[in-house]
Amino acid sequence: MKLKHLVWFRRLCQAFFLFLFVYLLVSTKLPQDVYLDYSPSFEQVQEIQIKGPVTFFFELDPLVWLSSMLSARQWIEGFGWAIALILATLVLGRFFCAFICPFGTIHHMCGAIRPAQKGRDRITANQPDSRRRIKYFLLIVFLTAAAVGVNYTGLMDPIAFLFRSLVTSIFPAIGIGLRDFFEALAFSDIKIFNYLAYGLEGLAAPVFGYEDKAFHTGWVIGILFLLILFLNRIRPRFWCRFLCPLGALLGIFSRFSLVRLEKDEKKCTGCGACTRVCQGAAAPAPGRNWQKPECLMCFNCAAVCPEDALNFRFKPVFQPAAKPDISRRVLLGGLLAGISLPLFGRLDGKISKTYAPALIRPPGSLAEPEFLDRCQRCGLCMKACPTNVIVPAFSEAGLAGFWTPVLNMNLGYCEYTCTLCTGVCPTGAIQKLSAREKLQTPVKIGSAYIDRGRCLPWNGNSPCIVCEEHCPVSPKAIYFKKDVIVRPKSEQTPHNRARPEMEIKPEMEIEMEMEEINVQLPFVDLSRCIGCGICQNKCPVNGKPAIRVISAGESRSLENQILL
Repeated sequence: MKLKHLVWFRRLCQAFFLFLFVYLLVSTKLPQDVYLDYSPSFEQVQEIQIKGPVTFFFELDPLVWLSSMLSARQWIEGFGWAIALILATLVLGRFFCAFICPFGTIHHMCGAIRPAQKGRDRITANQPDSRRRIKYFLLIVFLTAAAVGVNYTGLMDPIAFLFRSLVTSIFPAIGIGLRDFFEALAFSDIKIFNYLAYGLEGLAAPVFGYEDKAFHTGWVIGILFLLILFLNRIRPRFWCRFLCPLGALLGIFSRFSLVRLEKDEKKCTGCGACTRVCQGAAAPAPGRNWQKPECLMCFNCAAVCPEDALNFRFKPVFQPAAKPDISRRVLLGGLLAGISLPLFGRLDGKISKTYAPALIRPPGSLAEPEFLDRCQRCGLCMKACPTNVIVPAFSEAGLAGFWTPVLNMNLGYCEYTCTLCTGVCPTGAIQKLSAREKLQTPVKIGSAYIDRGRCLPWNGNSPCIVCEEHCPVSPKAIYFKKDVIVRPKSEQTPHNRARPEMEIKPEMEIEMEMEEINVQLPFVDLSRCIGCGICQNKCPVNGKPAIRVISAGESRSLENQILL
């Protein structure tokens, strides 16, 4: 195969895997032909599963596998593709970055759109840069932190970073914009615009969602994503060259690859075409020392060379190439930062000392220390959740749990028979549960309590039975006690209001006429409550619901319990 044909084959692979990534992302949701069953019978409950290998790209990621294995200190199953990728890298080099990585493809496209450097400036910009050490520094930091006990890798892993950005920021933002646009067309007086709005909405809704979704810190994630894309104007594939820890890991393995770049200095005319199109700034020009760990195997250099001075060949020479550009300062600094981050992350005591009431994890989550060992903060569980209750944590879990999944019952609730989040976690931070196991055990994620000062029956404002109506467990965890409450009548007037000519003095008392109302006062049976949060989500008291869920009583912790 000619190298020009190989470049076109690479482009086809990039388009295919980017489309596959987006398709699997969109597929990570409740199937449209399935409805959630509220049957109290464990034998008849419907098992709901997401069809398709939605975790494929995470299982292909060796950095996710290695960091999870280091932090959990045990073998992590399901990462056969990642092991295969490492073996393939030992033969082919960093081909993953050029042929497969969807985030790399997006950077490749962004770097090709009106680049800031052109001509000779592009050649200068594509020279080896000492800033590429940053990605090796980050790799050392994340692997060291994982070995110490907290897995921060998902913050910068390209697959997790891209998935989290699209799920919690980019797609929801596009969905909001499209719905506003379709609504404007629907309210237009022109009929063709009305039909167009309904048709386009039917096409866009399965991809961007049928309703607006909210995610804490989603705007921060979105701005960070756009900023990293903008950096491609400074240097092509800025992320891949300087920031990607997965690229650094694959670069270390690619030292031993069998693919070699042959350079014919006699044919070279020094035109600089190879350097100008090099995606990794790997110094492909003849007369330069080829930086094999930095080469993305895009084959652009050999394809554009007008003199055929460059060629890639297999050479089974078992002599590794030059070491990656890792200085002693990078190594020591990475080790120090990797040790410090987990230790500083535990200073707030939210892992071992205190239990934050708002730190409610998805059903099936491991105990907090083990959960932080495995969680990649990827957003798969957030995308799979049909009610938008799972959001990235900000301060609920402290520094160690930043952007890990937590449940916000004001935004949604945990569906009684739903276990979608448990089936998509690639590392087992959320253990897989069947609907029958979730209900029959039962799995508790927290406990509800009633704020009597805000509860309508308790404060005497009006009768209300909403929380009990929505409680899904059987027998219900919310029950009532009938009582009579005495309260002032809604319309009170001074006893002398009939004589307007008489001046009302401050010391004159206003007689309050009282009335009795029959109410049903709600109580929570903690032995039955599973903390699903539907009572909090449906509570008619706006602002701060009168019934709220806290993490105490969760099944995953024997210590975070309510002592009765």
